[in-house]
Amino acid sequence: MTRRLTAIVRAEGGGYVALCPELDIASQGDTIQAARDNLREALELFFECASPAEVCERWSGDVFVTQVDVGVG
Repeated sequence: MTRRLTAIVRAEGGGYVALCPELDIASQGDTIQAARDNLREALELFFECASPAEVCERWSGDVFVTQVDVGVG
C-alpha cells in the first residue's frame, strides 16, 4: 500500500530541510532531492515502527498548500 503525503522543502543553513506536515516528520539533505529522499526514508521507517494508534495520533489530516499575495512596505 502507498500513501501520497506532502513534502515541503526549504533551504536552511547551506542545505535543505524537508517536512511532512501531515505527520510532523522532517529530514534534511545537501540537495533538494536528498532531503526529499531522506524524508521518504524517515516516513517509511515511521510507518514500519509506529503502532496504528500512534499513526492516528500524529495524523493531522489534509494539508492544503497555497500562496498568498501580501502588500509590503
